[in-house]
Amino acid sequence: MTKFRLDAVIEAAARAVLVCFALAAGPALAQEFPSKPLRIIVPWPPSGNVDITARTIAPALGDALGQQVIVENRTGAGGTIGTAAVAKSAPDGYTLALGSSGTITNAPAVYKTIPYDPIRDFTPIGPIQSVPIVLTTAPKTPAATYKEFVDLVRARNGQVSIASAGNGSSNHLAIELLMRQANLKLIHIPYKGSGPAITDLLGSQVDSMMDQLTASIGHIREGRIKALAVTSKARSPLLPTVPTLAELGVTGFEASTWTGIFGPANMPPAVVERLHSALKKAMSVEAVRERYRSMGVELMDMSQPEFAAYVRADFEKWRALAKEGNIVIE
Repeated sequence: MTKFRLDAVIEAAARAVLVCFALAAGPALAQEFPSKPLRIIVPWPPSGNVDITARTIAPALGDALGQQVIVENRTGAGGTIGTAAVAKSAPDGYTLALGSSGTITNAPAVYKTIPYDPIRDFTPIGPIQSVPIVLTTAPKTPAATYKEFVDLVRARNGQVSIASAGNGSSNHLAIELLMRQANLKLIHIPYKGSGPAITDLLGSQVDSMMDQLTASIGHIREGRIKALAVTSKARSPLLPTVPTLAELGVTGFEASTWTGIFGPANMPPAVVERLHSALKKAMSVEAVRERYRSMGVELMDMSQPEFAAYVRADFEKWRALAKEGNIVIE
């Protein structure tokens, strides 16, 4: 047996032991849970949509659980490194992921290989919010409307760059969908998160960007970047004068991103219920709700089984799109 195969067998056996222990100790764990601080792993750098979402909910979630909730950024590989770390963690409820459509349903749909299965390896705890993606241009890019952007792309014969938070992210798939449905040729520049991408957009190192409205709204309001269109079904109340791509002739275009709390697979049901109840309580805090509303998000409210079904359906949607469009990331 090769060393690689032996390592895989050892890892599988170790995970099986952890699962058996968690199931056997489930009632006891649930009764005393939580007895120590929890971690929420954010698989992206600070200041992006997922990071902002985590740092908004963490204090209220900690209050609801009676323990500190620590946000830890663990970045790399389009968000898959931090997400995989949660999948491989002990299923005791103390290590959670701030999961998003980018890491849970988008990346697994397009990556040829990925270190986790989005359905088999996670326990969906509950949703937080969904948010439109916005198409923006840099200060020095000579396009302030979608029509001007299209004209610029065609005039430059596809030599217009567009940034995303990383390969396989929600932003990346929105770009691929736009290029396909609008018949545009763009140069995709993947970054290690929205924060670094926005920094280069502000400095006009890239021409344009697809990003969550939560991360871009402040720069748009200050006039530092230009909002051309949103990707949701309806216009955002925060940008009422910015049309949707569907309004602009990209028929049927819709690509929003969502976030939620996830744990590893095989968590004790009572611990899952405790976390779900605490999340709902945290989401009911008016200061939390107002903070999210100020960022232009739509708050989500589902039971734990409803959220699990929603995640599965979203994964199947993007997997079908990737297969149809032959979108594969090595």
